[in-house]
Amino acid sequence: MNKTLWRPKNSDIEKSWMQKFIIFINEKYDISINNYSSLYKWSITENEKFWNSVSDFFKIKYSYHPQKIKEKSDIFYKDKWFVGAKLNYAQNILHPFSELTSIESYNENGQKKIITHKELARKVSNLSFFLRKIGLNKGDRVAAIMPNIEETVIASLSSAAIGSIWSSCSPEFGYEAILDRFKQISPKILFASDCYSYNGKIFNCKDTIKKIKVDIPSIKKIIVFNYKKEMRIDDSDYIYWDELDFTTLRALQFEEMDFSDPLYIMFSSGTTGKPKSIVHSVGGTLIQHVKELGLHTNLKSNEKIFYYTTCGWMMWNWLLSSLYFKSTVILYDGSQFYPEDDSLFKLANDNKINIFGTSAGYISRLNKLRLNITKKYHLPDTRLILSTGSALHPENFDYVYDYIKKDVQLSSISGGTDILSCFVLGNPMLEVRRGQIQCIGLGMDVKSYDNESNSLINKKGELVCVSSFPSMPIFFWNDKDDLIYRKAYFNKFKNKWSHGDFIEIIKNEGVVIYGRSDATLNPGGIRIGTSEIYSAISDLNFIEDSIAADYFNDEIYILFVKLKKNEKLSKEKYDKIYQNIKMKLSPKHLPGKIIQVNDIPYTSNGKKTELAVKKILNNEKIDNIDSISNPSSLKNYKIY
Repeated sequence: MNKTLWRPKNSDIEKSWMQKFIIFINEKYDISINNYSSLYKWSITENEKFWNSVSDFFKIKYSYHPQKIKEKSDIFYKDKWFVGAKLNYAQNILHPFSELTSIESYNENGQKKIITHKELARKVSNLSFFLRKIGLNKGDRVAAIMPNIEETVIASLSSAAIGSIWSSCSPEFGYEAILDRFKQISPKILFASDCYSYNGKIFNCKDTIKKIKVDIPSIKKIIVFNYKKEMRIDDSDYIYWDELDFTTLRALQFEEMDFSDPLYIMFSSGTTGKPKSIVHSVGGTLIQHVKELGLHTNLKSNEKIFYYTTCGWMMWNWLLSSLYFKSTVILYDGSQFYPEDDSLFKLANDNKINIFGTSAGYISRLNKLRLNITKKYHLPDTRLILSTGSALHPENFDYVYDYIKKDVQLSSISGGTDILSCFVLGNPMLEVRRGQIQCIGLGMDVKSYDNESNSLINKKGELVCVSSFPSMPIFFWNDKDDLIYRKAYFNKFKNKWSHGDFIEIIKNEGVVIYGRSDATLNPGGIRIGTSEIYSAISDLNFIEDSIAADYFNDEIYILFVKLKKNEKLSKEKYDKIYQNIKMKLSPKHLPGKIIQVNDIPYTSNGKKTELAVKKILNNEKIDNIDSISNPSSLKNYKIY
């Protein structure tokens, strides 16, 4: 577990934002921090000085500077940050005089578009002017059903410039999933693509857009992006992207916003109920992303950063903030496995991508396929691989270094939609150890708790954050008296944020995440992270995928396995699975049953839906089937 797979060079540490930040605060406060451990402790004990220093060091733009960094409340989530500050997210993100490339957009057919920072600012200026003209105001909601393309970025930043509240989802979401989200927030403007491309096929969105317009009467105008120029509706409520004016030179106008004013509405996955409408602030989002992209990711203005994501996943919003650093954001529209399983690495190799972001599930699949990326692509410019979405198992760390690139920093990161950022993530000053996330994020007072609120080291427990931070949700939409908010994070430990992850904090600063604590297995009173089970059987080459869920009052769990094509779950394979779990974990970790299925359910963000399977096993209703990307897979579990 503790094997070191990568170490940073001293010369790279010295040039990192993290090291420069240490020098900055040492001079500012006359202190003598000389390593990350000391820096982290200072960021917690002096959290107001820390967050203020992040703002000063990275020169966040304010029209009015804060009068007070933190206004404390007796209620955890009622703390106010940067009180009196006025700023605008889009104003901080845009660079209207820079000729550097801001966005490179690619699709699965190999098409490429490039736009500079100056051009991006001009287009945002024109679109925000138009949106104001048709009645969009500060505080209005803007919804989007759009692919991961340049136009979606322009629309989002135009919304932010006006002070409107942006919420987006991917066009491959089912109609009910889209309706369940957007109907809650009553958007005034809808951006929508007439169709989208995935896995080499074109999917038409006409009917979905028409139905959404009827079923969400708050929508006054729909701006349609002509993906394939297939859709023309004779209706004054429809406006077409290719008819908008993006050439006129107009002065950029930015609405002054309070630090805690709303910027985004994000939605939970909705697999166990109606998706929660989580509202994130302008300033909290900006400062947290700047901290993570700058200090922890070490992003520079001459670098290209890529994350495979849709516009319905928080990583899209996180990636968008990379523009703050005047870097180049790489967008990709389409399937990550089309036209080839390794197409994304061809993209990285051919286009000199420095930071490559993906999901743990993607790395796991490549590992199962035993694709040797090093034989085809040398990735000379890629210095950092980011992984999130689920736990990255130790054997997938091995795969990255054996089959993708040896000299690369692999940063598993974890946080989520709830905080629009990370609790634990990478670090340019620290080594990468097999199976471990490098560190807890600066300013995030994270502990591992047992049920009695004891803080644990080198033992598994609940991920708890014991003090407030700027990127907490400001509220949930339509949540009277914060009832849903409090139930989501503050039910388990009094006045402390309980995130719902099952983790272990390692003495050497590393962190291991074992999966969602609400999906944690508990056979015979022994808590097991689902990722431990998946990791234990990952080297069995006849298994393509698996999912585990509690059954019968948590007394046993069932392990469902999807085998490779034409494979059957023979007694020999059954015994091998048992032996692997028994030897790598313990006899107490053995499943009550192992059952072969044809498919494993995933959310549209690539996460296994253990809770949905658990509900089926225990004859409970799944409230939001449309949040599952392959809902037909659920029939595999209904007979048990």
